[in-house]
Amino acid sequence: MSPPHGDGARRRSVFLGRLPLTERTFLADALRTETVGGTLLLAAAVLALVLANTGVSGFYADVRDFHFGPEALHLNLSVADWAKDGLLTIFFFVAGIELKRELVAGELRDPRAAALPIVSAVCGMAVPALIYVAASAAGGGDLRGWAIPMATDIAFALGVLAVLGTGLPSALRAFLLTLAVVDDLGAIVIIAVFYSAGISLGALAGAVAGLAVFWFLHHKGVRGWYVYVPLALVIWGLMHASGVHATVAGVAMGLMLRCSVRPGETASPAARIEHLVRPLSAGLAVPVFALFAAGVAVSGGALTQVFTRPETLGVVLGLLVGKTLGVFFGAWAAARFTKAELNRDLAWADVLAIAALAGIGFTVSLLISELAFAGEAALTDESKAAVLTGSLLAAVFAGILLKLRTRRYRSLLEAEERDEDGDGVPDVYEEGDPDFHLRMAALYEAKAAEHRRLAEVAQGDDAADDGPA
Repeated sequence: MSPPHGDGARRRSVFLGRLPLTERTFLADALRTETVGGTLLLAAAVLALVLANTGVSGFYADVRDFHFGPEALHLNLSVADWAKDGLLTIFFFVAGIELKRELVAGELRDPRAAALPIVSAVCGMAVPALIYVAASAAGGGDLRGWAIPMATDIAFALGVLAVLGTGLPSALRAFLLTLAVVDDLGAIVIIAVFYSAGISLGALAGAVAGLAVFWFLHHKGVRGWYVYVPLALVIWGLMHASGVHATVAGVAMGLMLRCSVRPGETASPAARIEHLVRPLSAGLAVPVFALFAAGVAVSGGALTQVFTRPETLGVVLGLLVGKTLGVFFGAWAAARFTKAELNRDLAWADVLAIAALAGIGFTVSLLISELAFAGEAALTDESKAAVLTGSLLAAVFAGILLKLRTRRYRSLLEAEERDEDGDGVPDVYEEGDPDFHLRMAALYEAKAAEHRRLAEVAQGDDAADDGPA
């Protein structure tokens, strides 16, 4: 991507400019897993809808509602609840690691650079909530679902991109990822504050004490999955018993992992553990949750009701209209008042497409639907149908916008990835710097060593390295 020109341009920061090479490499690795996970998520959602709307719907409901677990520990849960409260904790654990990394080494580490995605994300959460409240209040609906259309599902969004076959430039993908990370933080706070009831202070104190032990052992360098997995299960159980949603435990533990690299290390504990856990989250936890959460009965009458009932109309409009307008105008206003100049290779239409993609709310939106309307099965299913409808419409709208610029994106991506000298470094990073490859040699050697190290851990060659350090 071309840099800005002229003295005036040099005094201004660039919005959606070219990423540093190390950040671009990390982004490519992370999004590769998320894209595969998003495709699995799409498949799981479609399968859930098929099972819930065919002759096997009774069997599907029986499996979903089957209870198991120790009653004495208040863990006699349904299969759907185990997926929601248990497996989804893995997803939030990875979200916590992502947030920690963004704060320490990513887009959020510099307050000036972080202003744009943070303002965009906050506006992208506030506007959908306001639209939901307005639609529900106007029709005399239930206001408890105000947070349903606030979240962006990065895996689902990237899965849509994979299906559409659209190759976005890395800066646009990074912006979408950062938006999703801030969204996840907002969702975590909302779930903990507004959708937790009947707090047990004793169990909560026990969970906090467990987290303190987790942090102490981690920062003292204690290693071994056999230490941390049992401790994590105890923390999760106490958090679940406390009345605070159990997924908060996953976020808290993710935030406690160290993202810095100490002398003698090839990768930080957070990077090493994320490398191991992310495939479990994207490939198992989220698709299984979707399999049991997205299975709602859909008929012509039910789809019509989505656009007539105030709560469901608020969800659809919040995702499709609120999310798009909130993210877009948040980005525009932040760029305007921080005097950030949009990358000259892109246009504001590209930001609008990303804003529309942010309207694909799935995993967290379905979770909040269950929490907001707990005990009201009909309204829960209707709000889930609204989430699916709003997300589908947002995906179609974003797909149209992206297809209009496909040729431009393809040329930008080819320029980013061109490596005519075959040294493993895109040529765009070497322009005007003939000694660049010499300075990057150590970085790539370290990266290769890190991958070898992670491969050994993944294969179980050194079981002690599976835990935090």
